[in-house]
Amino acid sequence: MFDKLEDLLHHYEELMNTLSEPDVANDPNRFRKLMKEQSDLQPIVDAYKEYKACKQTIEDSLAILDEESDEEMRELAKEELNEEKSRLGELEQKLKILLLPKDPNDDKNVIVEIRAGAGGEEAALFAAEIYRMYVHYAERRGWKVETLEADETGIGGMKSVNFMVTGAGAYSVLKYESGVHRVQRVPETESQGRIQTSTCSVAVMPEAEDVEVHIDDKDIRIDVMRASGNGGQCVNTTDSAVRLTHYPTGIVIYSQTEKSQIQNKEKAFALLRTKLYDLELQKKQDAESEERRSQIGTGDRSEKIRTYNFPQGRVTDHRINLTLYKLDKILDGDIQEIIDACIAADQAKKLAKMQDEN
Repeated sequence: MFDKLEDLLHHYEELMNTLSEPDVANDPNRFRKLMKEQSDLQPIVDAYKEYKACKQTIEDSLAILDEESDEEMRELAKEELNEEKSRLGELEQKLKILLLPKDPNDDKNVIVEIRAGAGGEEAALFAAEIYRMYVHYAERRGWKVETLEADETGIGGMKSVNFMVTGAGAYSVLKYESGVHRVQRVPETESQGRIQTSTCSVAVMPEAEDVEVHIDDKDIRIDVMRASGNGGQCVNTTDSAVRLTHYPTGIVIYSQTEKSQIQNKEKAFALLRTKLYDLELQKKQDAESEERRSQIGTGDRSEKIRTYNFPQGRVTDHRINLTLYKLDKILDGDIQEIIDACIAADQAKKLAKMQDEN
């Protein structure tokens, strides 16, 4: 590991020298690529420099204990030695985590698809609550949310909704939300006070770029029509809605959230590209089934990952056996504690797997 870290440190120093050359700034594409590499390496280099400084302090403290006869100085050296030894272990663990293979999609924006599952209208209401939870979470992170497609019910529920989250590292965080979310509560329509269980599914997909997915014109049918639903702002008085049908996969995308047909078409194609890219990722994960099973929350989307229990005010994440009694705060977007716990569990599994292989 430390040979690799020395190589990375040497490469980082060369990279910084290259970035300081006048000609590099004249080539925007090369400059952007080098800056991205520098940004990726910076946390590893900083942690390794801290590790080396810590190790040097330990050596200095040991030297003082060998040479110093003054008891007060020896006590100070012992205290510093114990602190730095403890810190050295923490830094070594941090470096191991930083050196774990990175998901190439982690830096991407995401498209999230939420679909109401079992439970009828109650499931649609729950899907709408989960959608608002993610919108509030994104706002806390300073990310932008844009609704691409929504199929709403008359009383505030959502049969389905697709939305894009734009922000640094959005996929690296939200990918742990893929799976089946379950709610247990007494619906407002239930006169006898019986608890009902309903579900919705969440799929988190990294945004696909044009270069990653090629869509052949002959594989697509484009239909334009008047938007359905509530009027206002001219949305249902012109042929602004767009429906895309992708023949090879049978995927149908309907977009009507914008007043402009061009904007709806752009949104529909962005969603189609992402769904096709996601299909390819799923195929790859199926081929690497062992790797898929070893990950937290990025595998089987039919997996029940979380329960929101209203009578007890609790949320339980079944993958990591975490239960929190702050249901209201979580539904208001306070999900960072759950995500952090998923990331830590995922890293621990990957580290254990790496040690087994070594």
